[in-house]
Amino acid sequence: MSATFDLDIFLKNLPNLPGVYRMLDKNARVLYVGKAVNLKRRVSGYFQKSGHSPRITLMVKQVCTIETTVTRSEAEALILENNLIKALSPKYNILFRDDKSYPYLMLSGHAFPQMAYYRGTLKKTNQYFGPYPNGYAVRDSIQVLQKVFRLRTCEDSVFEHRDRACLLYQIRRCSGPCAGHISREDYQAGVREAVTFLNGKTGELTQVLHHKMQQAAERLDFEEAARYRDQIQALGLVQSRQFIDSKNPDSPNDIDLLALAVEGGSVCIHWVSIRGGRHVGDKSFFPDVRHDPEPNGQDYAEAFIAQHYLGKSKPDVIISNFPLPQVLQTALNQEHGRQIQFITKTIGERKVWLKMAEQNARIAINQHHLQHSSRQNRTEALAHILEIDSDGLQRLECFDISHTQGEATVASCVVYDENNIQPSQYRRYNITTAKAGDDYAAMREVLTRRYSKMAEAQANGESVKWPDAVLIDGGKGQINVAVAVWEELGLTIPLVGIAKGIERKAGLEELILPFSGRTFRLPPHSPALHLLQTVRDEAHRFAITGHRKKREKARITSSLSGIPGIGSKRRQALLTRFGGLRGITAASVEDLAQVEGISRALAEKIYDSLH
Repeated sequence: MSATFDLDIFLKNLPNLPGVYRMLDKNARVLYVGKAVNLKRRVSGYFQKSGHSPRITLMVKQVCTIETTVTRSEAEALILENNLIKALSPKYNILFRDDKSYPYLMLSGHAFPQMAYYRGTLKKTNQYFGPYPNGYAVRDSIQVLQKVFRLRTCEDSVFEHRDRACLLYQIRRCSGPCAGHISREDYQAGVREAVTFLNGKTGELTQVLHHKMQQAAERLDFEEAARYRDQIQALGLVQSRQFIDSKNPDSPNDIDLLALAVEGGSVCIHWVSIRGGRHVGDKSFFPDVRHDPEPNGQDYAEAFIAQHYLGKSKPDVIISNFPLPQVLQTALNQEHGRQIQFITKTIGERKVWLKMAEQNARIAINQHHLQHSSRQNRTEALAHILEIDSDGLQRLECFDISHTQGEATVASCVVYDENNIQPSQYRRYNITTAKAGDDYAAMREVLTRRYSKMAEAQANGESVKWPDAVLIDGGKGQINVAVAVWEELGLTIPLVGIAKGIERKAGLEELILPFSGRTFRLPPHSPALHLLQTVRDEAHRFAITGHRKKREKARITSSLSGIPGIGSKRRQALLTRFGGLRGITAASVEDLAQVEGISRALAEKIYDSLH
């Protein structure tokens, strides 16, 4: 405990009220966040009782300070606890890594609504359907809706400036509202039918389409009748493949099935998403159990429910193979605005689906173990080549330089840690001091900037996570630059150069270990080579993506800046209106003149300069 923190006095004066507590270590980092219906009893229990799990026992030994926040109820404490866990990512809390926000299918609030994939903050002007487990599920639904309801998917910048329909209209995947091939009323009717479908009322929609087909046939409009027939057949195909309850496909319920599996020290929650009665996808979640050698599945299941649903969209029914505590049910119902059905025992087809989810959870754990074992083998093989202990090789950082004949030079740094790539820790560096096309100077700049900053932070007492090895995508020239930077900064981190093979063929790469003076090739089937290739290719991808964005931005800015009368504000207004240089180039003089700050005369100058 901290010398200024008296645990006995603190525990004695804790209130008998609900709230949230935070355990902090000697560096004031939050180790653990918890909730309590009675703060005094709950927090005191950590220091007055034995029999805690290994994870909690290890955490208690590191506690130096405790902070508390009183709330009005246990349900309110649960919500605050969940928000703090997401914001602070405490070391000893159960954490589920996900995509931060799940994807939705969006219908925009325009006169001719756009159908699109969406991820982010939901806006009231649009309609959203989901959430979906992944982007593939959203795009699959969009393809179905395109075939059946022919709604537009193009961006507004394209839609507003077309005078003829695109290829999607020709192949009957869009009704062509951009070119006036459908009235607003008829298009809105198609949107309403799509909403009915997404809400799971397929039986009702099928009856409406049958009625329309018969009316069209009576009018001898056989082309329109055939279109309705095709819609009915497509809906039937989707219903037969995706409905969870084939006896009641019009059930309005959104259902989530959750299956918990614990095997071999790993925990998996398999989520099956049913929206509008349709099975739209599923996903397996694996929490971090490194600090918990004997994980309790129920604890992880409750943590998943809190992190997955609090503050997010919720289904009408949650079917699981584990019970939910009453306080968690209360908190979810309060946010949802109506009662959610929590089911742990079910019959019929739902029971079959839950059993399938359990089976998928067990399969996912087995695959997880195999993947981890394979990645661990790769790391151990590389550690052996670098002549360091396998436990001492956890974090790799890899650097690459990308440019086009010296234009828009960008350096990338990608991170491989915990036996996996870590995109959230990637960094790009705009090269500013090196001459155009000088890869060696660019490499010197990025290495110096990154590691001198880390050394400075460490000298100031900050916690710094150094790499265990650094990979350089390049030959002896780049490696020699890295060695020089190491000498300047006093670094001893192992360096590995990976040079392109003969004719740049994969598997023929040459490895350079400057500190041991070794240059050699690994067999094409070497696990260590596969790891190096994976990290190197990711660094190259990340670098070239950043370079292309920078180059495109520079060219757009250059093209518009060369036009007299176009400053930063007008340039931004044009890009916002038309979505990019291509949209501006495609716009007519009349379209350009409608942009705020652009006169007719200036619009003509812009048009002439770009054509």
